[in-house]
Amino acid sequence: MTLSGKVSVLVAGSWGTALASVLADNGRDVLLWTRNEQQAREINETRRNRRFLGDIELSARMTATTSLQEAVQGAEAVVLVVPSAGMREVAAAMRPHLGKDTLVIHATKGFEAGSLTRMTDVIAGELPDYDPKRIVVLSGPSHAEEVIRRCPTTVVVAAQELSAAEAAQDLFMNGYFRVYTNPDVAGVEVGGALKNIIALGAGLSDGLGFGDNAKAALLTRGLAEIARLGAAMGANPPTFAGLAGIGDLIVTCTSRHSRNWRAGYMLAQGDPLERVLEQMGMVVEGVKTTKAAYELSRRYGVEMPITDELHSVLFAGKRPKDAVGDLMGRVRTHEIEEVADTGATKWLE
Repeated sequence: MTLSGKVSVLVAGSWGTALASVLADNGRDVLLWTRNEQQAREINETRRNRRFLGDIELSARMTATTSLQEAVQGAEAVVLVVPSAGMREVAAAMRPHLGKDTLVIHATKGFEAGSLTRMTDVIAGELPDYDPKRIVVLSGPSHAEEVIRRCPTTVVVAAQELSAAEAAQDLFMNGYFRVYTNPDVAGVEVGGALKNIIALGAGLSDGLGFGDNAKAALLTRGLAEIARLGAAMGANPPTFAGLAGIGDLIVTCTSRHSRNWRAGYMLAQGDPLERVLEQMGMVVEGVKTTKAAYELSRRYGVEMPITDELHSVLFAGKRPKDAVGDLMGRVRTHEIEEVADTGATKWLE
């Protein structure tokens, strides 16, 4: 599948605008959809999206619109970069305008609250006439603030149908934005979503002044939690050793670009959650994802102690230092775990 011509990105946040910039650099005419008329005028008249990306100049190939019909109709590819809470609404709204051969890609890291559904399943549910095997997810270690400046970045795209993943790969790949393919849609989505929880924890740890030893332990044991729940949800465990797993985990837990890290750091300073979210001014997916993962761990019978403690800090008023103390005081256990049906290392009897 070879794509050319108009591509649309929904919506005009930091990551959506950065991906639109990659597409524009690749010679695509990009329509960037936003509900905000003032934002659309700013992009079209000043070539800026200052709220999200400061004074970075945007390509003349990028045009903003407030019309979803204009954005979707006739597009050869639609890239959904919608907060998880709004994915179902936007997918349903674009259904009447979507061509059957349009490539659908999403780059949202989270689960739907309540239903605990992955984003590809949310999209598929709202597009009953569209082949779900062709829905592509894009994920990996990629801060918008660096992509928009054309810093070298590597991501992964996953779809059940190889040709769809390869079409997305061809659409985005260039000299500074390298794209790999992966058939494990569940693993790529779960890894991208759950790393935000660990990033909150990393921000808390740094805010409490616990140092590098603590952060290394948090990332390592956090990855074990991600792999446990991911395997229970049908993911292929090796995916978590790749870009959508450890790659995204490292960049999100160690960079001040990370919204989730910043939110955790602010919480460690004693700011209440409501104030933190208000000051951030942008969606912090890790907060809702912590709640979703807490519920998923109980649905699947998976032990996730870091997630449990963060859930208590976020939603039950637990002091961060007390959460760390309870984690460190857990009953002794093995590091290497058996993951059913994967051939993973286990203790010899």
